[in-house]
Amino acid sequence: MSGSRLMRAIRVSEFGAPSVLKLCSDVSVPQPGHRQVLIRVHACGVNPVETYIRAGTYSRKPTLPYTPGTDVAGVVETIGEGVTAVKAGDRVFTTATVTGGYAEFTVAADNCVYKLPDALDFTQGAAIGIPYFTAHRALVHRAHAKPGETVLIHGASGGVGVAACQLYRALGLKVLGTAGTPEGMKMVLNNGAHFVFNHREEGYTDKIMEATEGRGIDVIVEMLANVNLSKDLQMMAQGGRVAIVGARGSIEINPRDTMAKESSIMGVALFSAKQEENKECAALLFAGMEAGWLRPVVGSKYPLDKAAQAHHDIIESPGAFGKIVLTM
Repeated sequence: MSGSRLMRAIRVSEFGAPSVLKLCSDVSVPQPGHRQVLIRVHACGVNPVETYIRAGTYSRKPTLPYTPGTDVAGVVETIGEGVTAVKAGDRVFTTATVTGGYAEFTVAADNCVYKLPDALDFTQGAAIGIPYFTAHRALVHRAHAKPGETVLIHGASGGVGVAACQLYRALGLKVLGTAGTPEGMKMVLNNGAHFVFNHREEGYTDKIMEATEGRGIDVIVEMLANVNLSKDLQMMAQGGRVAIVGARGSIEINPRDTMAKESSIMGVALFSAKQEENKECAALLFAGMEAGWLRPVVGSKYPLDKAAQAHHDIIESPGAFGKIVLTM
């Protein structure tokens, strides 16, 4: 039935600058297959990784042409056979899509579709997927952090950073965050951090060490490793771990910085998560939604035809502030 219907969607036909994101108004509405769900998209989150993929610099390249976007929120239009968890008319959010989320409709596998609680609007729903699942994977499944440990979120005012502030506070850690603007710093404190530091300020790492009474940090969740990794290694506590969530280039480090502290550097890639790990994370996030500590902070909103501007701004803006979202 819906095969003949058309929709607006962003299509990428070549890798390159944000300008390769083209709005097309004659894209066929996709059909859900077995264990798939067709969603009418109300909002879609924009994540830094989507800019790396679009530029062709990421380790995984989609087949061209493609539509970006994994984190949508909207309403179930139709379901494929074998789908039991959701039904037509349900408000939902996703952690991945099959056909791409920068579109008026998207198809997602049913194990990536979750019911959106009434307390959250669609733009907030579009801010859950990659940010909260990445924040959880970095801390729990990669760094194996424990309640009572100290965590530094290096770049805490963006989508993943705000999610990390809320999540890590709820999990019983001592939470330190950094931001680059006064507004960003205030937001980091308002979302669960015990202490916040301005990472544009000379000597801010000394202040972080003072906050730990010279002991150092147990876990650093790092959003910009190409700038910060060397500093991170010098702030580690004994047995400390750096979990790298983001990097935009290379950096020189001194391996000796890892030796005396027996510290570790680990990468974080959400697409490596097992289904069981995602289920565990989802259970915790739903508990957070019920308890009220999980409340996504939405920053700038852009209409679908301004997707290229959103991609420019998420990388070039002077200070991150909440989650960037496209609205349909």
